Amino acid sequence: MSFHLPSLVAIVLSYLIGSLSFAVIVSRSLGMADPRSYGSGNPGATNVLRSGKKGAALATLLLDAFKGWLPVFLIRHHGAAFGMGYDVAALAGLAAFLGHLYPVFFGFKGGKGVATAAGVLLGIDAFLGLATGGTWLIIAVFFRYSSLASIIAAFFAPAYYLMGGGIAWPLSRTVLVTLIAISLLLIWRHRENIRRLAAGTESRLGSKKKD
Repeated sequence: MSFHLPSLVAIVLSYLIGSLSFAVIVSRSLGMADPRSYGSGNPGATNVLRSGKKGAALATLLLDAFKGWLPVFLIRHHGAAFGMGYDVAALAGLAAFLGHLYPVFFGFKGGKGVATAAGVLLGIDAFLGLATGGTWLIIAVFFRYSSLASIIAAFFAPAYYLMGGGIAWPLSRTVLVTLIAISLLLIWRHRENIRRLAAGTESRLGSKKKD
């Protein structure tokens, strides 16, 4: 695919949107402690939940997902007027995801990206997002490990895309590579969780230990 100025601008803006760390923003707006100062130190909804403020955690989760969904949705449905299509939308989603992981506004120290990745998948296709989210939910309910659910869901996301290719959505090499990149980065960001899972020391959902 060839790039032109509107595509590059859209991708950069998507990264900047992704760089909004809502775990920190929501916590500050509610007068709460910085989520990077307790628990795992991870600026994400799971760690905010450890503050005991379920509303703040839910707001963080939804806003983190929204910032991944928004650029993909806008480009998919309105980008044609600017010469942008499906591939640019996927790359914008990847940029938003990278913004969450490495936010320019917060010293490039971000969260693990699960909610933002979910938003990106929903933006690419609702069924893809729901299938991946359903996988997360099933694993989380049965095993009570948020990290394990995230890792398995990340692994299956590209597979779900391929399974639905040509039926539910058109296949695109750029979209597939984008999904693989997001999945690998998610797994990489959970590397400490993987070590703790292997050692049997990983905390379960509802625990106040590190995630």
